[in-house]
Formats: sequence, structure tokens, C-alpha cells
Amino acid sequence: MKITKLQTWLVRPRWAFIEISTDAGISGWGEPVLEGRAATVCECIHEMEPYLIGADPMKIEDLWTVLFRGGFYRGGGILMSAISGIDQALWDIKGKYCNVPVWQLMGGSCRDKMRVYSWVGGDRPADVGRAALEKKQQGFTAIKMNGTDELQFLDSYAKIDALLERVASVRESCGKDFGIAIDFHGRVHKPMAKIVAKKLEEFDPMFIEEPVLCDNMEYFPEIAAACNIPIATGERLFTKYDFKHLLAIGGVDIVQPDLSHAGGLTECKKIAAMAEAHDVALAPHCPLGPVALASCLNLDATCYNAAIQEQSIGIHYNEGRSVLDYALNPEDFKFVNGFVSLPQKPGLGVEVNKALVEEEGQTPHSWKNPVWRHEDGSVAEW
Repeated sequence: MKITKLQTWLVRPRWAFIEISTDAGISGWGEPVLEGRAATVCECIHEMEPYLIGADPMKIEDLWTVLFRGGFYRGGGILMSAISGIDQALWDIKGKYCNVPVWQLMGGSCRDKMRVYSWVGGDRPADVGRAALEKKQQGFTAIKMNGTDELQFLDSYAKIDALLERVASVRESCGKDFGIAIDFHGRVHKPMAKIVAKKLEEFDPMFIEEPVLCDNMEYFPEIAAACNIPIATGERLFTKYDFKHLLAIGGVDIVQPDLSHAGGLTECKKIAAMAEAHDVALAPHCPLGPVALASCLNLDATCYNAAIQEQSIGIHYNEGRSVLDYALNPEDFKFVNGFVSLPQKPGLGVEVNKALVEEEGQTPHSWKNPVWRHEDGSVAEW
């Protein structure tokens, strides 16, 4: 079996798809997207075509290594997102060829289903207590919310008070045992991060995410020492080497590699094993589409330390199209009592609606994240 063709499409709301075709009539799908730079990632993929056309798609580890090491320069969001989508598609082909779900080829499952959480609120969250209660009534056992608006290095305690009121409203409406994850999106700098983390303790959050950017990962132990809340991070790290440094520094309790950014299933399986060796949980980042979600669930199935899975159905970014619009088998992604079943169909387990992908690809999106500014006019972290 040989690879014959690679096709990419930009589709709403802000995603990209790749289909890799073979001379055996089997094709595989991936999501190679770096949000806001999706077109650049697709161009990177087409630059890699000479390494792939005519190659055996079953040799995933070898092809991955060629793409990563063969170009001399390596790592970073663009290159690793391109490799991620290719890797997902290759695993999809292999699973379909062997007529089994991908997780069966990665050692088999160590669980029967995977816990998931749902997003509430938006970039500037409001009325999250009511929204969280609606998710609880739908069967979810946990939610994630953005924590704050933009914060300066030194900022008003009024913003912290507003955060505490929002978290308190979720705890009050949903009860003591409901999971609350608070994403700071890297908007907080070290001087304020310690204050925020300490004050949130009374609400027993499930975890706080990106209290500072991984650019400043050396401060995670200091923030961890200031509070008794698990710290999660990793969506902006792209290789096992990035995670090696993070785990060596310590202070982090949950790693969140993104299977569309951090090398696909091949690399993220290794990252998960590294985390397990440090007694650190895995919670893959996935505010994306059905192929990315299916990839995550196949990985979660095989990783002992997989704790909870992000998914983007209903997330505020999804304008125009949603996750299951692109799946011909939406019933396989049904959430029941806060869990989702493992994929059962051959390959990654998602049947992509190619007709819709091609239709959307006729008018490719150009999604960009907003640029925020502080009151003094300086650029703020979004």
C-alpha cells in the first residue's frame, strides 16, 4: 500500500482537515490546525508531500521521524501541527486496514469510557452559574470556564473579586462534588497568579489552567506552593522535549497536550507516558473538531493517567459550524452521565462528512483571535 494523494481544506469555524489517500482505496483523516494559523499549517503539509507520496502509510513511526528530523529545523506550532494532522490520518488508515479501532493497535484499552467536561461562558465569562447548572442537568459532572478578563502585572482586586463571585455561583448552583476547572489562558502574570490561586482554594476547583504561560514554567512550583489546587498546562507545548522540561521543573499536576498541535497520537502517547512516570495526570486539550476529538479518545483509551477529556460541542468559538456537523456518525459521540464511549469503528472512529468538508472548503475561513488591550493601550494576553 502506498500514499497517492494529500488534500487539505479550511473549514468553519476555525479548523482544517487533511485526507491522505492510498492506492488500496483506503483514506485517512486528520485535523492539522493551529488556530489562527490554519492556512500556514496547510501550506506546511504540502511542503512535506515529497516525503509522503509513494511511501508506505503503515510505517507511522518512521514517517513521523522523517517529518520531524529530516528537515533539520524542528518543533514549534506550525511544523508540529502539520505533523499532527498527518499522524492522525496515518493511524486512521492503519486502523481501517486492520479493521480495528486505533486504540486496539496502541496496546488496547485500559478503560471502558472516558469522562468529559463542557465549556461554559465565553472569553469574558458571565452568568456561569446558570450555564453550569444547565450542563449538570444535561448529565455533565464537570465544566471549564475562563477565569478573568485581561490582567496587568499588577491589577485591581475588583477583578479578582469578580472571579471569585463567578466561581462561587457555579459552586452554589451545582453543589460540592461538581468539577470546576478555571482556565486563565495565560492572561495572568506571576505577581497576580499567586494571589488568585490562593483565593480560589475555598471553592475546591478541579484544577486551574495556565495560571502563567509555559514561557514562565519555572514559576509553576512557586504558584503550586501558594495554593492547594491542581495546576494544568501544556496546550502551547509541542514536543516531548518541551514536556520534558516542564516535568523536570515540577509544580504541574495535569498535562494537556493537544493532539492537533503536539505531534498527533504518536508523540502524545509518549508525552502521556512521561507524565505517568511523574505521577502527573493527562487531560488532552481539544477545543476542535471530530477528528481531533476521536484522536484524543483513542489515546485516552490506552493511557492509565488519562483523567478527563475536553470537547468543544457548544464552545463559544464554534460559530457557523459545530463538531458533529462534520461527522456522519454523531451517535458515537453521545455523552451519557458525563462520559463518552470509546470509539468502536475501524480507524479513529469518525466517519467524516467529506461532502460538507468540500463545500466549506470553497469559502475557506480566515479566523484570527482578537487582540486585546489594557486601559493604558498596551497589548494584553488574550
